[in-house]
Amino acid sequence: QVQLVESGGGSVQAGGSLRLSCAASGYTDNSYCMGWFRQAPGKESEFVSGIDSDGRTSYGDSVKGRFTISQDNAKNTLYLQMNSLKREDTAMYFCAADGGLVRYGGSCQRGHDYNYWGHGTQVTVSS
Repeated sequence: QVQLVESGGGSVQAGGSLRLSCAASGYTDNSYCMGWFRQAPGKESEFVSGIDSDGRTSYGDSVKGRFTISQDNAKNTLYLQMNSLKREDTAMYFCAADGGLVRYGGSCQRGHDYNYWGHGTQVTVSS
């Protein structure tokens, strides 16, 4: 089992920055991918960013160049640095771990490949 707890969300004006954190506990060693997804009211879940065990990163088109994913393995913590925030970034942000569902070299962008999810942290961007 893997437990994921997100933090760092909040309200910010457009153009501002936030850094989300995701503290992982439990058996995380078999997770190839860690990722961030978001869901706005009335919209489907959207891939934001992912990182694999080799440190390769991927980003959704809407956040490329603005968001940066990173991880501190010593602290078992995943981060998402969000800069130049826009109103359309407003959503609940979820951290996820694949728990061994993704094979080595596979994509970290598909939500259905993730087995463990946090409860989310709300990000609200106002103009």
